[in-house]
Amino acid sequence: MSEFVLQAEDVAIHYGGVKAVDGVSLTLGRGQIRGLIGPNGAGKSTVIDAITGRTRLTRGKVFLGGQDVSALGATERRMRGLSRSFQRTSIFGQMPVRKQVELAAYKMGVADSGADADAVLRELDLMPMAEVIAEDLGYGQQRRLDLALALVGRPSVLLLDEPMAGLSVKESHDLAKHLKALTSRWDVSVLLVEHDMDVVFGISDVVTVFELGRVIASGEPAGVRADPRVREAYLGSAA
Repeated sequence: MSEFVLQAEDVAIHYGGVKAVDGVSLTLGRGQIRGLIGPNGAGKSTVIDAITGRTRLTRGKVFLGGQDVSALGATERRMRGLSRSFQRTSIFGQMPVRKQVELAAYKMGVADSGADADAVLRELDLMPMAEVIAEDLGYGQQRRLDLALALVGRPSVLLLDEPMAGLSVKESHDLAKHLKALTSRWDVSVLLVEHDMDVVFGISDVVTVFELGRVIASGEPAGVRADPRVREAYLGSAA
């Protein structure tokens, strides 16, 4: 059995002569959070699309739990434990919180969808809002609901595309604490694309930096933050 829950090997996504992603390799260990940062257009979201099966690979392979899933579609990879969220929430605004989480669990084929929904809602402190219509939630709560939908069925790998977008500082830190707790309590590994540097460097075990579709640095947060090329390419004076 592989020591990694997720591996991307030499992943490339080319659109004609445009190399959106060009030869990216990365791994994700069990219970690990890997942050992905880089300028807009660097290829971060494209890598997530490639790993989850939403975009066809030009080159490379993706392994989940040591098994090659490169030929599988997004739905098949989700059923095998690879889940994701998007920059825009995918909640159903007119539906109560618990009902839509339970429905998502049912669609996943979870044996007891009600129990699974309740466990997810408790983990994300959403149980008090279980009967609230989703559009009546605050935006930070809607973001947590979006995360709840991604967590049904207990995935082993969670890919998050800018989950803190639009949140206040307090809401971002609250969501970050939930993510950190999930990795230990639910044994889930997280690949996190995020522009909030405080969040990324605060909760990530490893940080990977993209520029023009390639990895320019990867390692422990302190080392990456101090890397001169990273400072020049992305962090600038904020480093």
